[in-house]
This record gives sequence, structure tokens and C-alpha cells, in this order.
Amino acid sequence: MESHAVRIIEIHDVTHDVKCFRLEKPTGYTFVPGQATEISLSVPGWEEERRPFTFTALNEAPYLEFTIKGYPGHNGVTKRLHELKPGDTVNIHDVWGAISYKGPGYFIAGGAGITPFIAILRQLYKDQKIAGNYLFFSNKTAADIIYESELTRMLGKNVCYTLTQEKKEGFDSRKIDASYLREQIKDFNQHFYVCGPDQMVKDISAALEELGAKADAVVFEK
Repeated sequence: MESHAVRIIEIHDVTHDVKCFRLEKPTGYTFVPGQATEISLSVPGWEEERRPFTFTALNEAPYLEFTIKGYPGHNGVTKRLHELKPGDTVNIHDVWGAISYKGPGYFIAGGAGITPFIAILRQLYKDQKIAGNYLFFSNKTAADIIYESELTRMLGKNVCYTLTQEKKEGFDSRKIDASYLREQIKDFNQHFYVCGPDQMVKDISAALEELGAKADAVVFEK
């Protein structure tokens, strides 16, 4: 079982409750965009409390990056991570497959469910292969949108933000469901990538199947 103690190089705020962590990268440690690892704390009593997080920087970066939402009301790993400072140490483990890119299509994300898509979209943008990809991104409010300006810069008109608990000019306010997808998508014979809260993933996967998407063309985090 692979395990590395790595130092936190940098932490910065992404939204009011999401932070970006950049960590030392062990020699020879590689991943594919969409993959993840487990992080545990270098704190007595917490070493075995592992949580999965997706890499959000590209593999070629000299550091590892994770974009992590904190849950201050729950005394768990993410709350503790948000209390750490640059110079502190955490443990990372084996790389494992989360969401793999199979070709152009629609990315559908809810909240922190955008994280497996970030490195994939960044890689496609860098390789000038992002054309033909679309993103529907649902959040409670505009303040919750992770990397909004970067996603807009990469995807242009091919990104749609929808807010479920706020009405704001320039944003949609509908729930992403079967009727929304039917209105927005003309051809369901393509790839779909879905990540978000469990019930959202279940509902959208069922809606896509109902609308004619092939089961093996719908990719979600396992």
C-alpha cells in the first residue's frame, strides 16, 4: 500500500467554504486527470481516517493540488484539513480511478462534485481539445461556484450555471432534471459525465437513461 508524508506548500481560498491545497509531489507519483487518492492527517488518532479527493492540477505540475470543501459543522477530516497551515504534513496514498474522459460530451456537476472534472477540463483546454464539451453546474448560490471565472474562460458559452437557492441575473435557477436536460440537449447519443451529491447522481443518471442516453456512455464516480 503506497503512502507518502507530504508537506503543504500553499493554501488559498477558492470560495467562502472551499480551499485549494498544494502539496509536495513525491518523485515518480503520477495520475491521469479525473483520478483521486486518499488523504489522511498526520495527527495522532487520525492517521487511519482516510478520505478520497480528486487531483485538480495537471499531472505535469511540480506539486499536487486538491480543491476541498470544508464542513465546519462536522468534526471530520475536511474540517481538520481546513484548519491546517502551509508547512503542515498530511499523508497521501495510492492513486485510483475515479472519472475517466472518454470523449466530448456533457459534464453535469453539483457543488463540490465539480472537482473530478477540473483537471479533465484543464487538460482539454491546454491541449486545445475542449471544443464539443459542455458543462451544467448546479450550486445553491453564486457565492458557492468553484472556479467560476476559469470555467467560463475555458468553456465560454458552453457552460451554464444554475442556482437552486438564489435568483440572480445571468444565472439559471432551474433544477437539472429530465425536463431541463430535454430542453438543453438535442442529441443524447454522446458521453455524459455526472458528479455531485448521491441523490443528484442517481436522479440524473435515471433521467439520462429515460431520455435515451446509453448506459455505458454515462460516466459517474464509482
